[in-house]
Amino acid sequence: MSHPLTGRAAIVTGASEGLGREIARACVAAGASVLICARDADRLQQVLADLGAMAGPEQTIIAEPADVSNPSDVDRLVARALDAFPQVHILVNNAGVYGPLGPIETVDWPAWTRAIEINLYGSVLMARALVPHFKRHRYGKIIQLSGGGATNPLPRISAYAASKAAIVRFAESLALELEGSGIDVNSVAPGPLNTRLMDQLLAAGPETVGAAFHDRMRKISAEGGTPLERGAALAVFLGSAESDGITGRLLSAVWDRWSDLPARRDALKDTDVYTLRRIVPADRGLDWDK
Repeated sequence: MSHPLTGRAAIVTGASEGLGREIARACVAAGASVLICARDADRLQQVLADLGAMAGPEQTIIAEPADVSNPSDVDRLVARALDAFPQVHILVNNAGVYGPLGPIETVDWPAWTRAIEINLYGSVLMARALVPHFKRHRYGKIIQLSGGGATNPLPRISAYAASKAAIVRFAESLALELEGSGIDVNSVAPGPLNTRLMDQLLAAGPETVGAAFHDRMRKISAEGGTPLERGAALAVFLGSAESDGITGRLLSAVWDRWSDLPARRDALKDTDVYTLRRIVPADRGLDWDK
């Protein structure tokens, strides 16, 4: 399908730049009406103009400046969407920050907790605000942006790692909580991206984020990083009818053959594939528990 989101409406947070902007563009190109939000109102207006030029006559594109970690901003944002669209079908929780970089004992504590508020609380607040609407319509798609911190420890980037692991587990928990409701909840790992966050890591230097990690990120950046289009394409897939019934999963835009999942929908339901899981000795061929 060339326009798999025709007739659908999406909210994309953190859409003023980077991956959020690309996801919003992909949603519009796929036929959706879209509400974009971010804290930077000026950048948001630039994206609005870009998306408006792409949209067809049946699509509505609006922008609403908001801080998703602020409950009153979230309420205002969702009210605007519900007023503008007959039905909201898709929520993309993309807004996120790295937070302070460096050893836990020296990083700025308010900045550390602020990262948790944006990455974790912001996503939970948006889901919490839209779930009643999704339940009334017996349909909804919640798409959570993950990152390397969800599945790998990231020393010296602890606020980001902790918040991403937490939000993926929340998404898995919410998927089970909403089982049978027609609401799918999934997380997307987009791969290392050449965005403002990458620039922040490189600017911090090897003494702050660790020499090995900094060197790896420098090489990835020099090679161009993962194309933003890959994560955006997965977000469109998860927002479409094609992915109905696929829920509670953490999918890599780069490594997983997610386009094949509709044919494996029933088998997927009975497995813990694409989920966070504790590794036990038997998984590594060890008999420590005998």
